[in-house]
Order: sequence, then C-alpha cells, then structure tokens
Amino acid sequence: MKNFRVDLRKVVDDSYDIEVGYELMESFLKDISEGLVGKIHKFAIVTDSKVKDLYAEPIYEALVKAGYQADMFVFPEGEKSKTREVKAELEDQMLEKGYRRDCAVLAVGGGVVTDLAGFLAGTFGRGVPCINYATTLLAAADASVGGKTAVDTPLATNLIGLFKQPKKVYIDIATWSTLPKREIISGLAETIKHACLADREFFDYLDAHMEDILSLEREACEHISEANCRIKYEVVMKDELESGLREVLNLGHTVGRAIETVSDYQLLHGEAVSIGMVAEVMLAEKLGLLSSEDKEAVIRLLDKAGLPTAIPAYIDREALVRKLYTDKKVRDGRLRFVLQDGIGSVKEFEPGVFAAPIEEKLARKIIMAMPVGEYK
Repeated sequence: MKNFRVDLRKVVDDSYDIEVGYELMESFLKDISEGLVGKIHKFAIVTDSKVKDLYAEPIYEALVKAGYQADMFVFPEGEKSKTREVKAELEDQMLEKGYRRDCAVLAVGGGVVTDLAGFLAGTFGRGVPCINYATTLLAAADASVGGKTAVDTPLATNLIGLFKQPKKVYIDIATWSTLPKREIISGLAETIKHACLADREFFDYLDAHMEDILSLEREACEHISEANCRIKYEVVMKDELESGLREVLNLGHTVGRAIETVSDYQLLHGEAVSIGMVAEVMLAEKLGLLSSEDKEAVIRLLDKAGLPTAIPAYIDREALVRKLYTDKKVRDGRLRFVLQDGIGSVKEFEPGVFAAPIEEKLARKIIMAMPVGEYK
C-alpha cells in the first residue's frame, strides 16, 4: 500500500475594514475603483423587498453609471426567507443572468440579507468575494464582525452555513432614519447584549443615553456602532471559528432563538433576544452568578429601550422548552447556556468553556416563572 501526502498548509489573511459613517455610497464606489475586490467589474446585489427601493436601487444605478455590470437579486423581506430554498432561488437567478466566478456579491440590507448573501457568496463558484452594506442597527451590531453566515430550517436556526469574511463592511447610520421605530428598538437588543457580556461602562452609557439613541442623535449612534464593533472584534479575533470564547456572543440566544421560531417570527430577532436575555439573567441569578440588583438592572435597561421582557401570551411554553434542543450549543442532547458573571462579563466554567450544561427541569422552571406579556 502506498500513501501520498497532500500538503496544503497555507496562511490566509481575512482582515477587513468596517467603515462607520453617513451616506457611504460614494465611499463604496471609491473603494471598488481602487481595487477592493481586485479587477472584478460584475456585482450581484442581494437585497430584500423592503430595502430594494430605499438603498439597493440607488447603489445599483450608481454602479451602472460608473461602468460596472450589476443586477439586483431580491427576496421577500423577513426571517422566513432565510432558507436553503431562497438561497437556491437566488443562485439559479444569478446563473441564468450569466454570473460565474468573475463576480462579487454585495449584500445591501439587515442581518437576514447579510446572512443569506454571505452564505451564497461562500458557495457560489466555490466562493466569490462579498461586501456588506448594513442598513439596520441590528446588522450594525450583529452582522458587522465575524463572518458567520447561515440559513434556518424547520428544525433549527443558523445550523446550515459557513464562515465567510467580507472584503469590507459599511455601516451607514444615515439609513437608520428610514427604519420603523420597532426595528430601531429591536436592534438595541444585540447592543445591550454586548454591554452585558463585555463592558459595564458601555452598559452604563446605554442607560444614561437611551433617549439620545432612540432619537438617533448622531454622536450617540456613532458611539454605539463603534462599541459594538469593538466588543465583537475582541471576541472574534480570539476565536474566529467559534471553538470556545465566541460562544459568549450567544448570550440570551438559547431562549431567544427558540422563542423567535415558536412565535412563527411574529417577534423580530431583537425582541426575541430581549426575552431570552431576561431568561438568562433569571437563570444566572438562580445559580448565584448574578445579583438580584444586576438582574433587575438588565431588565430595566431592556424596558427603557422599549424591548419586551415578558413572554407573549400566545406562546406555548412547553413548545418553547422543546425548541431549546434545536440550539446549536446543545451537546450530547444536553442544553447549554451562556451566563453572565455580573454585568460586563460572562462565566468561564472551565478553561475555554463558556456555556454550562443546564438540566431541562431548571430551564423549564425559569421559563414557566417568566411573566406573561401582551407585546405583539
């Protein structure tokens, strides 16, 4: 028997810039003219039905005017579109229009768009460059750093996907002014989560400046955008592929993702995460990791942002408990939760282990003890 070794060791630099500012389309055009994606002149603009007319169409027109080839590929807005089926439809549309490996994908929109477009870019032609042009506060907080892309299935959320780092991310704060108030509020859940897991000073800033943030005051919006990027970067740079530390970014998401699905997406992602954060601080208090005062402080801040802190009456709580098992942190059939160790840090249960196994009985007890709300 003969053995032939295929030695493919290599070093890949996936570094990229995040630009935070206002009216960034001209900056984007300047970057691609200066070689952001090399010599590529063909752009597949992936967006949703809500963002198409507001931002994707002007970017498309500017690209064509500048001499680039571009097409828009539009899917229905909302989490329900983040599926393998929609991804396949977009891929088929790109193939029909002659797109091959000589293109780049430009994601224009919120977190659903960047998740779906990034996954598409990672597999189309075995991988083409992608650029994110984030138009929501949620995308600025959650999708700006890290390169995690995925789709949902009827059985689980975000378990089918890959890591695909963009060439650059544009966080255009000017786009937030066209968001419905509900989406601004929803986006704040991930921002509050970042403060809870990594930065007590930022938590206090949010508490003191929530009114400025909700009114989209410029300095406050720039501050939270930069803080979100910094906090997430400090985690991702240490654990790009989510082998340990990066699990802390799932704070509040075990219950949050489950309730988002059980609500049939009547709840926006941030709204569901907010409820998940309440479950998490109740659990952390029960386990002696979080004081009663800190638990109440987190819930008050979520309330101050206008986020839900109770489980809607229409949610079947037993179905919610069952849905917890579709969480990607489940190991060997056991639920695992990321938990705060005070405000501004998370508990490291063993070296490099940031999620603890929690018995279903305890998880159920917490969920059953949560208040009933009428929110949506």
